Amino acid sequence: MLEAALHMDINHDDYLVREGQKVDLDRFPSLESPRYSSKSEYREKLEAQVRKLSDIQEAHYADNRYAVLLIFQAMDAAGKDSMIRHVMSGINPQGCQVFSFKHPSPEELDHDFLWRSNCSLPERGRIGIFNRSYYEEVLIVRVHPEILRHQRIPETHLKNGDVWKERYRSINDLERHLYRNGTRILKFFLHLSKEEQRRRFLERIDKPEKNWKFSKADIEERKYWDDYMNAYEHCLEATSTAHAPWYVIPADDRKNARLLVSNIILDMFSSLDVRFPETGEERKRELQECRRLLEGEN
Repeated sequence: MLEAALHMDINHDDYLVREGQKVDLDRFPSLESPRYSSKSEYREKLEAQVRKLSDIQEAHYADNRYAVLLIFQAMDAAGKDSMIRHVMSGINPQGCQVFSFKHPSPEELDHDFLWRSNCSLPERGRIGIFNRSYYEEVLIVRVHPEILRHQRIPETHLKNGDVWKERYRSINDLERHLYRNGTRILKFFLHLSKEEQRRRFLERIDKPEKNWKFSKADIEERKYWDDYMNAYEHCLEATSTAHAPWYVIPADDRKNARLLVSNIILDMFSSLDVRFPETGEERKRELQECRRLLEGEN
């Protein structure tokens, strides 16, 4: 039952953006047939995957060979926060760190656009989660290019017209560097439909406990929906690589999206073959000596 819950006959390639692939988000569904038949089956499957992920994370922490970076990007209300909360709920906080990137601070604006995220990269043996990331610099900044003026980039750089291509190249270079040094990267675009976003915004208005999640600025950003989809398409096709792939996850069904993401993460960990360090003969003798000393205290 556990094995069936973990795999669910998912073909990850259905969600993968292949390196060099031309991306048309209209061809990626935001809703698909669910991988569960009831709420109880969903809970059973997700809990099984979370338990497995917790076990693997403990071995990953002890193994201390790799770092893992999970990046979540999406339109507002796509469910990034709840995705992270549900999928990573069983992870030991010592081995996992979550960073949410908001508007850059004055200090961050005095550095290159990758600096603040570099300061938050996970250590070996840990899982780092970016709730939004350096990809905002080729998404929201592309939709609102006036933001570039506040970044004090030399005019000669802006006038050559290749700022986005150069940023894609910088991102790809960074991710290749991280991969060569033991960081494994998975990137998830939670693909929400405009209609489902509208429904979730209305829910945030109707439920007092969710009012804080909504502002009039969210309505203003909806006016740029097509521009954002265009920016995402360019971003996904320019930066999905074999060593740092993008997955487009149908996000209109939150539960189904969580099952898909957790399954992809588990599959990545299985390819790393993380394991607890073996106990050599010298270490065994040391442990037996410790046992002798502890037992001698009585």
